[in-house]
Amino acid sequence: MTREIPQYTIADLEYLNDVQFESFTSDDAFDLGLIAVQVIREWDLNLAVDILLGEYLVFRARLKDTGPGNDPWLAGKAATVRRFGEASYLVKLRHLEAGTPFEERDDVDHEVFKAHGGSIPIKVAGDVVGTITVSGEPQEIDHEVAAEALRRYRG
Repeated sequence: MTREIPQYTIADLEYLNDVQFESFTSDDAFDLGLIAVQVIREWDLNLAVDILLGEYLVFRARLKDTGPGNDPWLAGKAATVRRFGEASYLVKLRHLEAGTPFEERDDVDHEVFKAHGGSIPIKVAGDVVGTITVSGEPQEIDHEVAAEALRRYRG
């Protein structure tokens, strides 16, 4: 089954800046990871998922053909969220709207930071305390899976 590629605008993604938790523990990270795996399996996707608290990896799953090749993308998207404080795809879209694609910034180490869809901040009291990051499909689907996992976790 081929999944339709969603289209997003900045306005579509800005709500993620307001998603907050009262607390978020390692147990919460594990539970969120299991929900992400459930979404990946339901949608029959080829994805890896990481849940980080700070820079500490709490949960990782590699489904189907994902493997070490996804690691730089997982790490780079999560690093972008930590640096900019919002979803990696939102960072990408903001740069495109401003007329300077993220990849053209010369003040960013592009081996470390990747502004591609798939990583969303986990915030407590306004601070980014972790990330959910997905890699392996087109960036729009990566983002969609991370957002759906968060929606289900909060629901």
